Amino acid sequence: MAGPAKSSVEVVVVGGGIAGAFVSKSLQSHAQVVLIEPKDYLEIPYAELRSKVEPSFAERTLIKHTDYLPDVHIINSRATGVTEKEVLTEDGGSVPYDYLVIATGHLDSSTTIRDDRLEEFKQDKQKIESSQSILIIGGGPVGVELAGEIATDYPSKKVTLVHKGSRLLEFIGPKASKKALDWLISKKVDVLLNQTVDVTSMEASSGIYTLSSGEKITADCHFVCVGKPIGSGWLSDSVVKEALDPKGRLMVDKHLRVRGSQIIFAAGDITDIPEIKQGYLAQAHAMVIAKNIKLLINGSSESKLATYTAKSSAPALVSLGRNSGVAQISCFSFSGWLPAIIKSRDLFVGKVRKEMGLKA
Repeated sequence: MAGPAKSSVEVVVVGGGIAGAFVSKSLQSHAQVVLIEPKDYLEIPYAELRSKVEPSFAERTLIKHTDYLPDVHIINSRATGVTEKEVLTEDGGSVPYDYLVIATGHLDSSTTIRDDRLEEFKQDKQKIESSQSILIIGGGPVGVELAGEIATDYPSKKVTLVHKGSRLLEFIGPKASKKALDWLISKKVDVLLNQTVDVTSMEASSGIYTLSSGEKITADCHFVCVGKPIGSGWLSDSVVKEALDPKGRLMVDKHLRVRGSQIIFAAGDITDIPEIKQGYLAQAHAMVIAKNIKLLINGSSESKLATYTAKSSAPALVSLGRNSGVAQISCFSFSGWLPAIIKSRDLFVGKVRKEMGLKA
């Protein structure tokens, strides 16, 4: 028996990360969905660092959009603006919408072709393997997790992590931060806090880097793991420009609609929701938005719309190699094998693939 007819309502999703991917998948059988995204693949972001030491892992973490969005029109271009009726694209196109979902997260400099991204991971592994000493710049979750992956898979290599803050992982509490620091030190990672390093200061071919303190350190290669800017620059002269806060994030209401609009939604890291920015929360945003757009398509009243409540004490998990990790749940923190079982072994890759309707 055939299902209900697909609506002619046009839904445009800008951004093909976790939030945009799940919105698109959830709505593809209910509306005419267009995904605007320069990359031809979804990259599961919390698996990126494992792929640097194990490139074959990326075969499962880089998912072609066409593999899970058979009924979505995919435009591989960058959005450059939004009017009251259309999204403008870098290639000169304009895409009309009845509902719009903005999910452009943070700026991403990764290559737009999946095969090229796989090659980048192979080059990263070669870079690590050919180096005896490695400098990691940035002590947020990316820098800490990369240090953990290298220290686990290459215990003989000298790893130095430089962080400008007074403690690692400032998005979680001091106790969890200290547990991560202690683990890194136990793996002989040299952690330098309250320091910065300008990679342009590296003396030609010598591998000598100068810290902000004036101290010089030597490394055969480096990885920059500092935070990326919010991906909202393209909205600065758009119909939603008044909804951007001073940090460039989109202010949203309890239904995840952009402030001042009834038909434009936002999800993921680009929102001003006061909670940690993690993939599973972006996915939760996507589910609320998809539900609300379905309700609106079916003519439901405002009172029927789903609401989203900020998860101010949401669990945070940081992987420390394959067999350890740090977790913070409410005011409690713990480390070791339990966080590893929850996250570190597979980094939720199998879970995401199953939810996308793919083989885990």
